Amino acid sequence: MNHPLNFLPSNLYKPLFVTFLALTLVLFAVLDFVGKPLKTFAAPHGIISFEFAGSPECAQLIVSSWQESRSGFPDDVIVLDAKPKLYAAFSLGLDYLFMPTYALALALGTSLAARKHSDRFSSSGWVAGWGAVVAALFDAVENYALFRVLLGEFASPYPEIAAVCAAIKFALIILGGVYAGIGFIRPKRAQG
Repeated sequence: MNHPLNFLPSNLYKPLFVTFLALTLVLFAVLDFVGKPLKTFAAPHGIISFEFAGSPECAQLIVSSWQESRSGFPDDVIVLDAKPKLYAAFSLGLDYLFMPTYALALALGTSLAARKHSDRFSSSGWVAGWGAVVAALFDAVENYALFRVLLGEFASPYPEIAAVCAAIKFALIILGGVYAGIGFIRPKRAQG
């Protein structure tokens, strides 16, 4: 099996990698900024906590924590605030733009790392490259499930689907990142 981006001319790999890596970092910064209001007692890691809720009860607790805010009055009355829920919806929507961006950056990075070597390490580069593409697909399914939960469908299987997809997504992203990192820092073997 070939790497998913083998159809690209060799001279485009590096400039495309740099471009998509820069776009990934910019979108990551925007998502981090948008996600700040989503960090609550029930979701200490914001949207990541929501992704890994894993049960209807936990998902409902997280969404409820996004709607409640303290009034600041002496008796500390809880008032409803829709803004954090809108931030969550915007974050999930923006993530659909983030998916192809990080997948392409990671797939290009794994391909560059694989092309640097000519041994078994290189031949396993296609696994990491396809992993980046599959991670984005799992991310899309995860976001669909999270949108359903955000709209009030707390019942199974949506929180469980989101948690499983998030776990697979992060595992594949980490696999690709580790592969690319090792490939870039590993010395090139002399061919003999």
